[in-house]
Amino acid sequence: MRDPRAEGLARILVGYSTRVKEGEVVSIDGDNAAEPLLLAIYEEVLKAGGQPILNVSLDGQAVSYFKHASDAQLSWISPVAEWMVENVDVRIAVGASTNTRELSAVPPERQMRRQTATGDLLARAMQRSAEGEFRWCYTLYPTSAYASEAEMSLVDYEDFYYGACLATDGDPLTAWERASAETERLAKWVEGHEEVRVTAPGTEITLGIAGRKLVPCDGHHNMPDGELFTGPVEDSVQGEVTFHLPALIGGREVSGVRLRFDSGKVVDASAERGEEFLIELLDTDPGARRLGELGIGTNYAIDRGTREVLLDEKIGGTVHMAVGRSYPESGGVNESAVHTDLVCDLRLGGKIVVDGEDFQVDGKFVV
Repeated sequence: MRDPRAEGLARILVGYSTRVKEGEVVSIDGDNAAEPLLLAIYEEVLKAGGQPILNVSLDGQAVSYFKHASDAQLSWISPVAEWMVENVDVRIAVGASTNTRELSAVPPERQMRRQTATGDLLARAMQRSAEGEFRWCYTLYPTSAYASEAEMSLVDYEDFYYGACLATDGDPLTAWERASAETERLAKWVEGHEEVRVTAPGTEITLGIAGRKLVPCDGHHNMPDGELFTGPVEDSVQGEVTFHLPALIGGREVSGVRLRFDSGKVVDASAERGEEFLIELLDTDPGARRLGELGIGTNYAIDRGTREVLLDEKIGGTVHMAVGRSYPESGGVNESAVHTDLVCDLRLGGKIVVDGEDFQVDGKFVV
């Protein structure tokens, strides 16, 4: 029997997040462990009159790919993938890993080679999205692997996850509209200012935001959601930041990350765990050593780190910074094949100051 919360989430993804219309081509991508949610999404797209294309990845497929693919195969781009990024109207993607660390033994350079090869696809998708030609949303399907990383039972993780997505609301299609007012208010307050200063244990960093757009996020691209973000002025970032929450990147845990910036560029980087992989990531291309995003979490229903950035970057009382490509809609112009978020926790002694005025203190907004 299908979990009714998965059906509620599917209704949100199709009817609210991406607002699928009759005749639109919809790519539904996910891991086979997400079968109940993928099928529910497929049915909702059909009910909306869309044309669904279902793409399902198999357990172990990614490991086999990186184990056996030649360099030429790692650099090859499928014409199907090129067609999809240019022609689909909507993409709904569902992560459902059954082993979050299955790629931990893959040499970092092989992952970076693949990421570089697909960089143009990422850039085109982000540009089409910014121009309003393409709508997308990414979510997870609760698995034992995600629950284990979050140090929770699967039952508790399911309750936690569906609650953060508002999928348990009596009217899930309007839940995010009702929840978005505060995020929009905060984004409007910040926009038009020139500088953001973030302080926390191990962190004192300033970022220029003059002329940049503050984008409130209310469930249209990520689910769960709850943040406001911008693209900092590329050469403005100055200082040092410590990212307190561990993250899984490419199947590897990267934790205790410290980055030092000078004139917008990472000039020193270290990590307590996963440092070699972090350096490989930063050396992907010149843009990977600059920030493409500053985000501020607003979802206080997500109250703990889970090692899954989709959730952790939304935690109310945190900021996240992404090295790599900017989202064009923010006004950022940094280009890179990567976009990797890292999370700094401000709930115990942190502060966000905007043009000299306190915006958030100890994880609570004060404006």
